[in-house]
Parts: sequence; structure tokens; C-alpha cells
Amino acid sequence: MGHKRPTITVIGSSNMDLVVRSKRIPAVGETILGGDFLMVPGGKGANQAVAAAKLGAQVYFVARLGDDIFAEHSLVNFRKEGVDTRYVLQTPGVPSGIALIMVDEKGNNSIVVAPGANRRLSEKDVEAARADIARSGAVVCQLEVPLETVAFAAKIADEVDVPFILDPAPACRLGTDLLRLVDILKPNETEASILTGVKVQDEASAYRACEKLLKGGVRTVILTMGSKGYLLADQEGMEFVPGVKVRAVDSTAAGDAFTGSLAVGLAQGKSIAQAAWYANYAAALSVTKMGAQPSMPTAKQVDEFVAGRKCKGKRR
Repeated sequence: MGHKRPTITVIGSSNMDLVVRSKRIPAVGETILGGDFLMVPGGKGANQAVAAAKLGAQVYFVARLGDDIFAEHSLVNFRKEGVDTRYVLQTPGVPSGIALIMVDEKGNNSIVVAPGANRRLSEKDVEAARADIARSGAVVCQLEVPLETVAFAAKIADEVDVPFILDPAPACRLGTDLLRLVDILKPNETEASILTGVKVQDEASAYRACEKLLKGGVRTVILTMGSKGYLLADQEGMEFVPGVKVRAVDSTAAGDAFTGSLAVGLAQGKSIAQAAWYANYAAALSVTKMGAQPSMPTAKQVDEFVAGRKCKGKRR
């Protein structure tokens, strides 16, 4: 990890994931018998914070939990995983965020989120963390909290000259004022399609979507395409990097593993290309286990996984 411990700030959501395994995702109106049930801490922000902490980073997490048993469970888990919770606030009379997740035998998932206290995360909550944001090597945000809070976080990161990474999920159209403050935008195929109007189905359409995002003011785009790999695009060119082949068990938090790992790499002083390459392996390793946060690998596990494998890219 180097001599200096990397520091990042994650601003975003925390949910409790209620997960059911089944042979397949049911059709509309259909009831099927499932398999195992798991209750595990999740939420995109929380997943990314835990991913970074398990890789050895000092992680400040800015979030809101509800006033319920799920909040207590989440706080215990954050502390166990080494996430700094000084900016994690509980909101009286409000439930914590909940995600209902179905996972099929191929590792595909279907998710519905009830945001709960995540909707209460405010600009004031972010402002309280300004000093630690300024000390960070990267700031990470998602869209499971109010958009005005995300925009405010981007503005602070810009003011203190810290790289701002936006994971635009759940996807919505974003204004150019926000996009111009984003150093790295990390959408998947679905999110890129919604952001650009280009239906991303393959490498060629991914190039077109990235071109459109770059023209919209984003400095760098990393468009992840699941097991296919990812496309790294900036004003210098585009590079497609294939995915790492693994036996998928649960893909629920693969994107969060990628984002958290990417942030750690940047905070370590790696180039964006180097950080993304490493994140590709961390994300692949995460899908080999069930659950969101429990599947996040340690630095030792990723290093062992990388050993003996090759992942080549091509550049345009």
C-alpha cells in the first residue's frame, strides 16, 4: 500500500440489503420459491466505503442512517471494517434505507431500494466534513442521496482540489454544471445509456456514449460493462480493458468494489489507468462471494488474485 496510508471520503447512501437467492428472477405477477435468505449491510456509498477500508485506506463516510435496528447493525459493521463513522448521523423518527435484492443462480440480480434516511443527507452534513475532504486523495459520490447534496459535494471537492469520482447510480440525466465538476464518471452500460441516450450494448456503442459524455464536460469516463470489462475514455483517447474471468456467485456490489478500489488507487498516487486496472481485479474477485460488503476483498486477496493473471487492453 506504500508508506503513507491513502485517505478518501465517501459521501452517500447506506442501506440494509435483504437478499434472497433463487434459480431465476421471477416474471411480473409470478411467485416462485427461493433459496437462502441473507440480511447484510449495503447501500452504494456504504459498499464503496467498506471496499476502500478493506484495501487499507483511511475512509471518512458521510451518510445518514435511520433510528432503527438496521442503523445499529450498520454502525457496528462499519466499525468492524475500519470505516470512520464520525460523519454518519442517525435521523430520529426515520427508517434506514432498505434494498430488496433477488439473485439468480448465474449471479444476476434485481434490486428495489427504499431510500429512507438517505433522502435526508444534506449540504450541511457535507460541509461538516470539509476539512477531512480537503485532506483526502479522492472524494466519491453516488446518486442514492439528494442531487443537490451531490452537487454541493462536487463543488467542495473542486474548491479544495481533490479528485471527484461520481458513480451515477441510480441513473438520471445530469446537468452540465455538475458534469463539469466531475473528474471521473463511472457509469455502467444502463447508466451510460440513460445519461447519453446512446443504447450501450457493445464496445462500439460504448465508445459513442463516452464521446458524448466527454463533450458534455466530463474529464474522464470509465464505463464498466460487467464481465466484458470496461472502457476508459478521456481527451487523450480511449482504451478498452477486458474483464477478468471468474465464476460469478453474486454481482450485487461489483460496481461498488470497482469504485472503492479506484478511489484508493488514486489516493495512492496511481494514474487513472493503473487505478482502474487494479479495480477491475477487485471487482471480479467481489462477485465470487455472496453479499455486498462481505464480498469486498482485502488488498492481500486482490494481490494474490492478480498474481499469475494477465489483463491486456487496446487503445484508440
